[in-house]
Parts: sequence; C-alpha cells; structure tokens
Amino acid sequence: MALLLYSGDSAPPLVRQEGFPPTRWPATSDLTASFFNVAKFLFSPRSWQGRRSLGAYIGTGQGRQARSRQSSIVSAVANAPDFVDLCSLFGYYAEEHVVQTGDGYLLGLHRLGWRKGEEGLRVNAGDAGIRKPVIYMHHGLLMNSEVWVCLTEKKRCLPFTLVEKGYDVWLGNNRGNKYSKKSTRASPTSNAFWDFSMDQFAFHDIPDSIDYILRTTSQPSLSYIGFSQGTAQAFATLSIHPTLNDKVDVFVALAPAMSPAGLHNGIVDALIKASPDVLFLAFGRRSILSSATMWQAILYPPIFVRLIDMSLSFLFNWTSKNISAHQKLAAYPHLYSFTSTKSVVHWFQIIRNRCFQMYDDDVQAPLSLGASERYYKVAKFPTRNIKTPIFLVYGGSDGLVDINVMLRELPKHTIAKEIPHFEHLDFLWAEHVETLVFPQVFNALEAYAARDHSKQRYLTHGIPDHSIRSKHPAGSSADDLSSPLTADVSDGESRANRTASRSLNPCAELVHHTSLARLPDPQEPMTPTSPSPVPNTLIQKQVNGLRENARASSLGRIGKRRHERSGSTSSSRSTDSIATFGADGIRIGTGKATLGGISNNASLSSTDPSRSHSKHEQ
Repeated sequence: MALLLYSGDSAPPLVRQEGFPPTRWPATSDLTASFFNVAKFLFSPRSWQGRRSLGAYIGTGQGRQARSRQSSIVSAVANAPDFVDLCSLFGYYAEEHVVQTGDGYLLGLHRLGWRKGEEGLRVNAGDAGIRKPVIYMHHGLLMNSEVWVCLTEKKRCLPFTLVEKGYDVWLGNNRGNKYSKKSTRASPTSNAFWDFSMDQFAFHDIPDSIDYILRTTSQPSLSYIGFSQGTAQAFATLSIHPTLNDKVDVFVALAPAMSPAGLHNGIVDALIKASPDVLFLAFGRRSILSSATMWQAILYPPIFVRLIDMSLSFLFNWTSKNISAHQKLAAYPHLYSFTSTKSVVHWFQIIRNRCFQMYDDDVQAPLSLGASERYYKVAKFPTRNIKTPIFLVYGGSDGLVDINVMLRELPKHTIAKEIPHFEHLDFLWAEHVETLVFPQVFNALEAYAARDHSKQRYLTHGIPDHSIRSKHPAGSSADDLSSPLTADVSDGESRANRTASRSLNPCAELVHHTSLARLPDPQEPMTPTSPSPVPNTLIQKQVNGLRENARASSLGRIGKRRHERSGSTSSSRSTDSIATFGADGIRIGTGKATLGGISNNASLSSTDPSRSHSKHEQ
C-alpha cells in the first residue's frame, strides 16, 4: 500500500530499487487523489493481468527456486568467515601467506593462482611449474582483502576474472586489520601497536609484501591494482622507493585517492579541518570504530545496511544506487576491518593542508606563527618521481577524487579515465562493473604486464570509448601526453649494449625506433600486440649510403694527390665533396641523416651497394 499512496504510476526510486520502506509520505491534501489511484489500480484490467502474471510467477517452482538461490548466495557470502571460504564458495582454491615487515608486523597475504582444475599444478615455482604474470591487489581504508571477493556473481569479481585470464593474483592486507593483527614487538592491546599511519604502509607494508611475492614466485616484476587508499599507498611507496619502480610493470588505480577536498557535511568537515587531532579525543589512540563489529552482530541485516548507506550519504554524499540491495546485504558485513586512529588522522591532515604529505607529528594551530611555511614544512611524498606507468580509473560522481589536483602531482605519463556515473564503492560492487571497469584494467595489463620498462609501448590518450572520457593534466595538450616516453627495442638488447653501440657508431641513432600501442576499445576483441619490427633493410641502405660517400671522398683525396704529382688537377666534384663533408659532417636528425647538406634520400637513390663493394675490392 505504501507504493500506491504516491500520486503517479511509479514508485519512488528508493522503494523501487532498494526494497526498503519509503522515507517520505504524501501531504494530507493528496490523500483523496491517492485513494482514487488505489481504486484505479484495484479495478483496472491491466493491473489485474499484471497481478495475475506476477502471482503466477511467484507461485511457480521457477520463481521459488530463483528466490531461494539468490537468498542462499547472499546468506553464504555474508556469513563466510574468511577469505578462503569466500573463494571456495565459487570453486577457487586460495593460499594464505604471512610476511614479516622490517619493523616486526606480520601481514597476511592471500594468493589465487589456480584456475578450476589446476589445483595440483605448480605455478611460478621454478622451471618445472607453470609461469604466469603476477598481479598484486590492495584494499582501501578500514578494509581487508575480503572486499575483492565478497560478490554475489563470479563475473563481477575482478580477482576471479584475472585468474581465469591466466594471472597469478595476490591480495595484500594492511597492518592492524583482520589478517595482520600481530607484531613481534608489541601487543594489539597496547598503544604502541597502533602507532602507525600511511607512512608505515609506504615504508614497510607495501614494499615488503611486493618483495616477498617476487621471491616466492621467482618473478622479476608484477602489476599493481589498488583501490582507494590502496592507490594512495602505492603513490607514496613508488615515490620514496626509486628501485621499486623497476619491480612494478604498471600501476592501475581504481577510485584513486591522493588529496580529497573534504567531507560532504560542512560542520564535520570544518571541525576536522580545524583540528584533526580531535579524532584522538573521540576514538582514542588505538583502533578506530572498533565497536562497528558489535553493531553488525546485533542489528538486523537490512537495518545495518540502511545505517551504512545513511553514514556514507552523510559524510560523502554517496547514494550507492549502482549497488543492488542483495549485493549490499552480502558485502557490507565484510566492509569494515580494523585500522589505527592515527591513519585516519593522517588523512584529515592531508585534507586540511591540501597536500599529499607524510604524517605531521607537530601539528600547529591554523593561526599560529609556527604554522607558516617559512619556519616549518611537512615532507611531501614526491609523486612526480614515479617512473612506473600509471593508469587511473575514477568515478564521475565520486566526491573524494579531484582529478585535476591529482594529475598536477603525478608524472606526465599518467593516463586517467572517467566512468561518468560511478561512485567510490561502485568499483568493487556495482552492477555493471564487469563491462565498464574490467576492460580498462585488462587493456592496461595487456599493454604493460610482464614487460621490462625499457621495452614498453606507452599508451595514448586518444582511446575510442563511448562511456569513458580522457583527462589530461592542466597545461598539457593531448599531443604532449600521447608522446612515447621510451624506445621499443628488440628483446635481446640491453640498455648497456644500446649505450655502447650509440657511442661507437653515431649512425645507431637512426635505429632509435619508437612505436605506440593503442589501448583497444572494450567492445573490440582484446589480443596482445607485438612490438613493431625495426626496418633493418632501410637502416642497412642508410649505413651503406654513408659508407659509400665516405669511400668516394677518400678516393677523391687519393686521385688529387696523384694528379698533383703528375701536374694535373683533381676533379672539382671530389674536391667539392671533401670540402662539404669537412665543413658540415654527418648531421643526424629525427629519422633522417644528411651528408654535406644533402638529404640521405638522394644519396641512397644514387648509391648501389654492389658497386660500393667492387670499389672496396679495388
């Protein structure tokens, strides 16, 4: 009856999509019209037919089986106790690993390296096993690795899809959360255990996890996929560890976070920006929101879901309309995990100062003399030093992402793609994430994964996509951003060999060949591309032409000396060529060399390699 009280033919969006009681009711003056709508609905022939068809479907065995199957999936996912059980619901085998950081924390890692039926095979375990490219995935703030796999459909689960595409997928966890709540130096009941921020994530957790994965898989590099704070941790880690850039082929950032503008609620936003340390007064110096697990246990699941939705709308203005009610019931029980209050305070320091900085241990009052940058400045994460290719995928309705600010702080080779109607959590659990987000991830991985940085073909920004829009950093044109950053050379040539060959032979610059790889359209079949072959025939002709002209000059000098001895003069043509060669030399430009001011095309057209060979024999 609640649906019928509305004037009109359709129910409000909230009731129709979520299945929860409506939040607004008609005015008293509209009750008469509402009763007419009720009568119209009850006695309309079309409504009777619709009710009969709906009742017939509900009463059939097919309808009951569909409802039962959906309810069982939601219940199984919501009640799964850990990551391994979540994966087993969909038939995947998962391994659990533990890595110890340099400062004594024990972090849990999860591995999905086997397709269905491959459980008995050895993957990345030496020469006898199967070799697969490695992917490392990292979660966001107040989360753990379960958020990647707590979906009601396998096709919308990114780790499962990557496993089926032949990748060895690893999923990390931050210190302090469900799978990393242990240390060799402090107890979780002490304040010392929770004395960490994003600085420790960047200096220890991410690099130590990557090193462990590469040692275990015997692979030289991997690809990184992060969500929310998982992207911020990668930005920070790659900026302060230059050598780590050689171990990460590509960094795919989903819903990237670096320097958010603030919270949606003005009062809370002003309070937090005035003094981020107020969170220590509200939540203490250990774990933040530790009572969330209690409320989750005692509240009826739909009420808990509504409470989460209201909180997200209050703080960030997220509607969560792209996530179905069944998906919320299944995923929200896995949404929260422990973290330190200090790590949240760190984020509010970043928001307050509008700068992606390290944790400020000496926070100054806004109007104090010491707050001036002349006397005190917190160290920033030097994100422009990142050499790893960066691919950003962000939501157009995500208030936490200011893409223009972010691109100004990132290197020029960064590529950004927008999903216009997506919010923050949609990149994990939205209805159409497999068609809007996954193709972008797959394209980036196919272009960069398991490749040495010296052999990569950097992506261009002119990607044809009807649902995605490109973004360029302020002050840069599309042409600047689509320019290649490095050369594409043969697999057998190292950097040292290239440097030596260029120093010994200036003509080697002619073979400094560059190629671009276009990111395929999501609608097109995705096939790996191969490097463009180096035009050896043309290069050989250019080199032969230069050698021929040099030999001709040498013969001219010999003929001149012979004619001088006999009292004759040398050919003016040889003298002119010698003078021109000595004055101008060999000028090597972009893709073209000139000898004596004459284009190499002309010299090639008049040069015969066989004739050059006969002269050399003489």
